[in-house]
Amino acid sequence: MQVTTVWKDFFSVIKIGIVNSNLITTFTGLWLAFYFMGEGFLENLQTVFFTLFGSALIIAGACSLNNFIDRDIDHLMERTKTRPTVKGTMEPKRVLWLGIFLTVIGTISLLMTTVTAAVIGLIGVITYVFLYTMWSKRSNTLNTVIGSISGAVPPVIGWTAVDPHFHVVPLVLFLLMFLWQPPHFLALAMKRCEEYRAAGIPMLPVVHGFAMTKRQIVVWVACLLPLPFYLFSLGIPFLVIATLLNVGWLALGLYGFKMKDDLKWAKWMFIYSLNYLTILFVTMVIASID
Repeated sequence: MQVTTVWKDFFSVIKIGIVNSNLITTFTGLWLAFYFMGEGFLENLQTVFFTLFGSALIIAGACSLNNFIDRDIDHLMERTKTRPTVKGTMEPKRVLWLGIFLTVIGTISLLMTTVTAAVIGLIGVITYVFLYTMWSKRSNTLNTVIGSISGAVPPVIGWTAVDPHFHVVPLVLFLLMFLWQPPHFLALAMKRCEEYRAAGIPMLPVVHGFAMTKRQIVVWVACLLPLPFYLFSLGIPFLVIATLLNVGWLALGLYGFKMKDDLKWAKWMFIYSLNYLTILFVTMVIASID
């Protein structure tokens, strides 16, 4: 029972759900790099291993550092009050050193691929830990936008682990992830508005209300519309599916202006965003299978 509890606390501290979801986008970037560079997947399993292993560790490390920093406010929110750093089942110093250790080992693993991948990984960590967690999250409503930079990094890590040079595909993947995150997290912020208010976190719906937040969400979703067309080489089926996903999300967003139940709409938008990301990135992989 004690061993089970230790593992449960460990997975909670590293935010295993975030690690897993980001590995999907990392793998997609990696896979597309092999596809566009004309390299075989099975012939490069060493690169695949170090990329996914390193990415998982630096993401887990950043999340651990986030847990360490936010332990003073996590007890004020329902979704975070059971974290080990709040319950006292893991000492803060242990969480801090765990975060540093995972980040260092993850960076070394990425260095086994390319220097560019390691540098981009560190940029993601620095943005998430310092620019988001320690600064913007507690000071202004742009926190969601600033935090989106780190969340958009994983597919670029995957690509640059194979090809460290500039290419339009990793740029589009970055923009897709960057633009996806504000509507995703703002919908969550609407659902958890009172919790954020109690914790003193200046999320957009807390500071400016639901009406402003809904308008912002629709604008961010609309910005996604042209991006799939920059990946036209993945084929017509991909373009059709991606466009339908974008139009569907935009339509749901616009419908929110007619709905009276803002929280119900926010829940729908949040669920749609999760399915959107999974379907879109899995479709990219399927579309590039020879």
